[in-house]
Amino acid sequence: MASFLPSTLSSDQNRILLTAMAFIISAIIFLVPKGSKSKRLNLPPGPPGWPVVGNLFQVAGSGKPFFQYVRDIVPVYGPILTLKMGTRTMIIISSPELAHEALIEKGQVFATRPRENPTRKIFSVNKFTVNSAVYGPVWRSLRRNMVQNMLSNSRLKEFRGVRDSAVDRMIDRFRSEAESNQGVVSVLKHARFAVFCILASMCFGVEMDGDDIERLDQMMKTVLITLDPRIDDYLPILAPFFSKQRKRALEVREEQLNTLIPYIEARRSALRNGSDKMAMSFSYLDTLYDLKIEGRKSTPTNEELVTLCSEFINGGTDTTATALEWAIARLIEKPEIQSRIYDEIKSTVGDRKVDEKDLEGMTYLSAVTKELLRKHPPTYFSLTHAVTEPATLGGYDVPTDANVEIFLSSIAEDHQAWSDPKEFNPDRFLSGKETADITGVKGVKMIPFGAGRRICPGLAMASLHIDLMLARMVQEFQWMSLPSQKMSDFSEKLEFTVVMNPALQALITARQ
Repeated sequence: MASFLPSTLSSDQNRILLTAMAFIISAIIFLVPKGSKSKRLNLPPGPPGWPVVGNLFQVAGSGKPFFQYVRDIVPVYGPILTLKMGTRTMIIISSPELAHEALIEKGQVFATRPRENPTRKIFSVNKFTVNSAVYGPVWRSLRRNMVQNMLSNSRLKEFRGVRDSAVDRMIDRFRSEAESNQGVVSVLKHARFAVFCILASMCFGVEMDGDDIERLDQMMKTVLITLDPRIDDYLPILAPFFSKQRKRALEVREEQLNTLIPYIEARRSALRNGSDKMAMSFSYLDTLYDLKIEGRKSTPTNEELVTLCSEFINGGTDTTATALEWAIARLIEKPEIQSRIYDEIKSTVGDRKVDEKDLEGMTYLSAVTKELLRKHPPTYFSLTHAVTEPATLGGYDVPTDANVEIFLSSIAEDHQAWSDPKEFNPDRFLSGKETADITGVKGVKMIPFGAGRRICPGLAMASLHIDLMLARMVQEFQWMSLPSQKMSDFSEKLEFTVVMNPALQALITARQ
């Protein structure tokens, strides 16, 4: 999820903004330095803004979500543009060529992160996570540990039983809701529950009951809501107006610590005592207790462990669940795609339950998943990049204090990269005429997990989860729209990830 991007403003934020405008305008003459260095930079073009606040009021006053505002101005200013958002300079990239130049050709230079706002520092323990760490020894240590000790193919196979159990629970939940609700089910809710079960078990080394999962999930949602960007992230001068929000952030952080530390201590105690009460022989936590960090003598503190565990669970839950919601919507829109997946499942496994080792032979399912990620990347923008030193991109300057934003949906619908890019067509990947390296190494055409040095380390795990869960959902049920629903609009909104608006409800019948 992009960490530094605004969405729409709440009414309270609008009131604060309007109240502060007079104060800001009166202070402009004192705050704008003469001969500002930024005037000498050859920044990409962008809409003209005010001194100090830049384009912040234009974006806030547009009444549009941030992604829509950007989508509307890309045709005007081109594939690389600048928005001045208070004290932040945003350079937005929306073409495959420029994304490849930044993330692959100049990947090392564009591999760091910008400064964090004060609220995020509370939860990241000053950027002590794989995603937020600056490019350097801490990031290398954390990422290497996650990739080698948790997300390798051999390690992922150890959690096959966890995945099977969680997907079975999801199918049971769909069946139960359908029986009590005339066949109608809420897709995102149950998909999210299943993914959360998997990741929580992988993280803490124990399968949890439904109540524990719900309590932990609610805590994680509260944290994500608290991390939503605010106006004072862009104009620190307004920080006094947000003292209540900062106090609330500290309270939520305390709740997070109180919720997760008992799991951390229970696992630690079980490992020390050789307890057989812990259901699994391995967990992500096991890799963290004694983790050596380059340049540090100490191992991670409990606060840092809480942050790393939260990152592991949050990073893969909403992204995967959202993908499944969009997948079912597309299968309802185009029943012929759903039928082809079901036929492939039947020809591959017969009447037995799909196992994840069966997925390798399901080429059409794989094409559907790839097209799904092209049309519906989990977020509008990749996680924000920054440069380690002053750089150029597309002939323009990129200063070290700039937020570099990659507009994923624009890249994945580039007319020069794709034929008929607006159409949802899995066959494009089967004809041999169109291919895409999802990592971006061989060329950027779609990068739903980012690309280059900061590519999402959970790419393989997320793809496995989507394939397995979608296959089981289609194998068990036929998915149809409600009589009152039209499956042609596909309206969307940002809610941690890009979800359907309204949330998808579907009519299901059990397969015979």
